Amino acid sequence: MTPEDRSAALAEAAARRILVLDGAMGTMIQAQRLSPDAYRGARFADHPFDLVGNNDLLVLTAPSVIRGIHDAFLAAGADILSTNTFNANRISQADYGLEDLSAEMNRAAARIAREAADAASTPGRPRWVAGAIGPTNRTASISPDVNDPGFRAVTFDDLAAAYGEAARALVEEGVDLLLVETVFDTLNAKAALFAIDSLRDEGLAV
Repeated sequence: MTPEDRSAALAEAAARRILVLDGAMGTMIQAQRLSPDAYRGARFADHPFDLVGNNDLLVLTAPSVIRGIHDAFLAAGADILSTNTFNANRISQADYGLEDLSAEMNRAAARIAREAADAASTPGRPRWVAGAIGPTNRTASISPDVNDPGFRAVTFDDLAAAYGEAARALVEEGVDLLLVETVFDTLNAKAALFAIDSLRDEGLAV
């Protein structure tokens, strides 16, 4: 099925019935009780930062774990898979010293989810992939320092650039829609939507 066919099928299905999104990726990952070595893999064995809890990195170091979670959600009846990219943005990944891998993480996550969705799809029941875009770990509206209320740890432009990088990678790897999720700051969400609109203005099929 081509991307255009999937989009048309998604619109038709959404007009006809309630579509079921998958569940919480983070909870499912926690249930795996992964070791520190599982997060690091061979590639990041000597990385100087603690990587436990960097769930987004698992698309590179333990892709079979993420694929298994996608398959479980599909078996439970999900129509739409969300990519394992909640914190796969340059701003959040800076805490782990992995900010330069943001695009790679998003691309890998989209491929894993796409492969799972395609494998479970049938002519009568296609499955889709939503590119998950989380809020980052910074807020553009509130100062993190109560003694300096005018200070901001991140700017709108910083957020838009990070969101745009992630969204571009997700779309180019074949997600069917983008999911700007878990909004705790509407200005952050505005930056995400601005970035997505900018990609559309460039001609990217978003």
